[in-house]
Amino acid sequence: MDFDGDRVWARCDDAAKLAEVPRKRDARPMLLAIEGLSVNYGGLAALRGVSVSVEEGQFVAIVGPNGAGKTTLFKAISGVVPAADGGITYQGRDLLSIPAHERMHLGIAHVPEGRQVFAAMTVLENLEMGAYAGRGRSAWQRNLDRIFELFPVLAERRTQLAGTLSGGEQQMLAIGRGMASSPQLLLLDEPSMGLAPAIADLIFDRITALHREDRVTLLLVEQRVAEALESCDYGYVLETGRVVLEGTHRTLTADDRVRRAYLGM
Repeated sequence: MDFDGDRVWARCDDAAKLAEVPRKRDARPMLLAIEGLSVNYGGLAALRGVSVSVEEGQFVAIVGPNGAGKTTLFKAISGVVPAADGGITYQGRDLLSIPAHERMHLGIAHVPEGRQVFAAMTVLENLEMGAYAGRGRSAWQRNLDRIFELFPVLAERRTQLAGTLSGGEQQMLAIGRGMASSPQLLLLDEPSMGLAPAIADLIFDRITALHREDRVTLLLVEQRVAEALESCDYGYVLETGRVVLEGTHRTLTADDRVRRAYLGM
């Protein structure tokens, strides 16, 4: 469904009113805290004062229309784009002061939109690339066994060039490569994009298993809004670069504005 921001949400000047939802807080330590983050592209604001928090062990989803700034947010966390204002802390450290190439060693794995596997390398070589970061080397065999348990087709095709895999298999490989680093925080950017519904269902089932069984902390951007909000612990809605609504999955799936804009109700 097309997103009609004028019809469903108040404009950005009224965004604060829409976000008046009690903030979640429980006993888990804060892993990632984004406060008042702004990012500009060519003089245009892609993100404006965005605040998002992820507690250890949480599954947090970010939804919104195309161009809302969801992917830009992930790129700012990974250091691909600079922040114009605001701050990001990870495990209490100032993430913006750490170069992008060092952030992966802190336990952050970014599975980008569009998969971006190494096409000329085998499945196993792609997974090995993921193991170079963080704690991946010491836990390589354990992680590999788990990746192959979640995605058996990767075990069957471990010597096959990644570029010859189907789109769904490449997405499995991209997620597996992220898992190979033993991440404390896994960023998943539109993992179901461009996939057939049955394959997207499988991918989403495996992502949910990562959270529930492996206790991986997840920050997800996903176009399958119903599945994302139903499975997450907490969610944010982005529109035109700002958070316009946030809450638990029950709060968001019951909200009339979300139901009209995304759930066809």
